[in-house]
Amino acid sequence: MLGSTLLLTLATLAGLLAGFAREWLLVAAWGAGSRSDAFLVAVFIPEALRMTLAAGILAAAALPLYQERDAQRQHAWLAGLSPRLLGLGLGLYALLALSAPLWIRLIGPGLDSEARAEAAANLRSLAACIPGLLLHALFSIPLHARQRFVLPGLGSLLFNLPPVLYLFFYGQASLGSGLSLAFFLGSLLMCLSLVPAIWQIGWRPWQVRGDVGASRELLVRLGPLLTSNLASQGLALVERVVASYLGEGAVTWVNLARKLINLPLIALMSLNQVLLGLMSGKSGDQRLGLLHRGLDAATLLSLPAALGLVGASPALIHWLLPAQSDDGPLPALLGWFAVSLVFGAWNAMLARYAYAAGDTRTPLYCELLGSLLNALLLAGLPLIAGLNAIPLAALGGVILTNLLLMQRQQLLSLISWPVRWAVSAILLSAAALLLHPLPNVWLQLGLSTVAGMLLLIALGLWLKPWRA
Repeated sequence: MLGSTLLLTLATLAGLLAGFAREWLLVAAWGAGSRSDAFLVAVFIPEALRMTLAAGILAAAALPLYQERDAQRQHAWLAGLSPRLLGLGLGLYALLALSAPLWIRLIGPGLDSEARAEAAANLRSLAACIPGLLLHALFSIPLHARQRFVLPGLGSLLFNLPPVLYLFFYGQASLGSGLSLAFFLGSLLMCLSLVPAIWQIGWRPWQVRGDVGASRELLVRLGPLLTSNLASQGLALVERVVASYLGEGAVTWVNLARKLINLPLIALMSLNQVLLGLMSGKSGDQRLGLLHRGLDAATLLSLPAALGLVGASPALIHWLLPAQSDDGPLPALLGWFAVSLVFGAWNAMLARYAYAAGDTRTPLYCELLGSLLNALLLAGLPLIAGLNAIPLAALGGVILTNLLLMQRQQLLSLISWPVRWAVSAILLSAAALLLHPLPNVWLQLGLSTVAGMLLLIALGLWLKPWRA
């Protein structure tokens, strides 16, 4: 499990570093203002779809269905779903292109008229990414079933590479239209990179006769997952709407904080995908044993990273981002998002524990209630906490979801969560009080790094997630 996770993490790390470089170059070229806000509003829907698929929503529903078929029916399953997903992608592209101004008004109502017009034009081009993103997710299923995680994991790198190169070479001369085209080229690279591998498995584009009932069966499994994801993306939309009213550049700051917090999340995302592949088809006791190891690994990966981010966020912002962000709200945003990283690290694994048994409704129920609390907090907290209300609301939602996932699956007495939550709260509070206020960035960065490494070693000796 950990070996596959490490390889997939390295592949995903390259993609997320490219994604962060993309955001960094965008701010360096355009600044944190209305122009960058407009593009980030336009890219919200394609990026949300890409991140949803990368997190494994299609795999969670489709992988158990694919693995329960013999080889001949697996070929028919893939052949039948390929044209259907391609048609769905083209239909979504047409819908977004025709209604782009309406979507922009929904996502960024606080933008001025000029920025809204530019964002709508960019969305018409960016929507062309959707067919490639859907096919990449479908083509990843047979590879995951064969324990081949690295090649699909390179999708994020291939998607971000063309925009990074475009912004690097053109800089301040870059245009929204050119950057949108670069995103489209990235979506093509993602999809085409998997074609040789699935060709070897037996897929042929002209074979479109599928397994009878496969689409209906997938929709039944996918329905609760889509509902849950729509709630999650709805929250991200509410975040962007709230940020658009909190001053010029606020959308950009929240987006940058999200990108930075995604860097330590890569190992967790990789672990989730590997864990789902291992648990699918296993018995109850075997799945529970894998869940314990997965939760131990999640704590090992998330808590040291969060402690380092809370303690060193001002130093990281000082060195990694443009000079205009030094005194901005980004350090506090990053610190609060890091706390959510710890308390939400278990959620995806607890959900996949249910998915592996074919239960997609329990996680939906829990995540919807958590999302509801998040939305309610977003309605009032900005009046008190300003921009920091966004990560604070997210923290409340992930904690409630976590508790519900354990309670509904009767795991509260089987997992030592109170001790780990108490240890996490104490350590993160110490980092916020002792490390975060340090004025010397080198001292802050050094001490936070040492503290994170010592905690990583201590947790490894305590939890030993590699032990069967």
